[in-house]
Amino acid sequence: MTRSTADGPDRRGRSRRSFAGSRPVMDDVARLAGVSKQTVSRVLNDHPAVRAETRAAVVEAMRTLGYRPSRSARSLASGRTRMLGVISFDAARYGPASILTAVNTAAHAAGYLVSSIALDTADRDTVVRALDTLTAEGTDGVIAIAPQRGVGSALAEARGDTPMVVLENALDAHTPLVTADSRAGARAATGHLLDLGHRTVHHIAGPTGWTSAEVRLDSWRAALTEAGAEVPEPLTGDWSADSGYALGRRLAARSEVTAVFASNDQMALGLLRALHEAGRRVPDDVSVVGYDDIPEAAHLLPPLTTVRTDFGEIGRRALRLLLDRIDGTGEPRDDPVVPVELVVRRSTAPAQGA
Repeated sequence: MTRSTADGPDRRGRSRRSFAGSRPVMDDVARLAGVSKQTVSRVLNDHPAVRAETRAAVVEAMRTLGYRPSRSARSLASGRTRMLGVISFDAARYGPASILTAVNTAAHAAGYLVSSIALDTADRDTVVRALDTLTAEGTDGVIAIAPQRGVGSALAEARGDTPMVVLENALDAHTPLVTADSRAGARAATGHLLDLGHRTVHHIAGPTGWTSAEVRLDSWRAALTEAGAEVPEPLTGDWSADSGYALGRRLAARSEVTAVFASNDQMALGLLRALHEAGRRVPDDVSVVGYDDIPEAAHLLPPLTTVRTDFGEIGRRALRLLLDRIDGTGEPRDDPVVPVELVVRRSTAPAQGA
């Protein structure tokens, strides 16, 4: 397709000069495309009654003019604000931050703006205020990254008629849930260490009240029980490398510890340092598995065996599911449980004598 220059004729022989010097509006697009303003509005809102060639002409006119539809214009045309809300907790951590980035990217590609509220605390009043704020802004739907059970409970109490999708924390039978398969991930991590001949696997768990931490803890325990292995007392961290280091010093002092599964990579990083300072070699003396596969995991010494979570896919599926709810299209197009993958690197090895 040939495009005209700024002052030259378009493909219909008309001049673009009359549009120069001011921001193009919907009327300009309609004149250039040779259609009505109502047809332009239908194209902007993906109306199914527009013919393919007409849609192409309108899109080409918008590109030629550099037209960008305002949110208010779309709202008047469709009865929607074209804005989505996101509530997140602990947004600085790798997982929630990656999910939020994916949601923003997918939302913008779908023609939506995103209004995000990051919560520092998970108490009910804070969660309710955040949801009320997004509702008052007229958001068409809300994605709630709710890793703590307390956040989920507050959302269940405060939610109204606004379509909502929740990540990690089931609210009720009517609210769609998207989550990574932490159950399978923890079993894979534990099973990998047992398959290497380790008699048992010690666990540094995430904080109490976090859904993913509790699921990984339960799955680690179940995997050991099914294998007939001893189930050691788990140690509870707070997701930070500092807590992994502090708990790792306790594990490093115990000669019988030969395998450790940490509930996230940051705690595994602290554990690696503690083992190094204690003279416990990884993986010769102690094998270590983390969780999440942060970008730095492959560059640690040794490179960390971990469970990879596709946080970007979690965000994209949540966005698609929310748009399905808003549009009332019926059955969701995606599985709500996102698969995980065990990534084996050099922090794990067969147990000595195995």
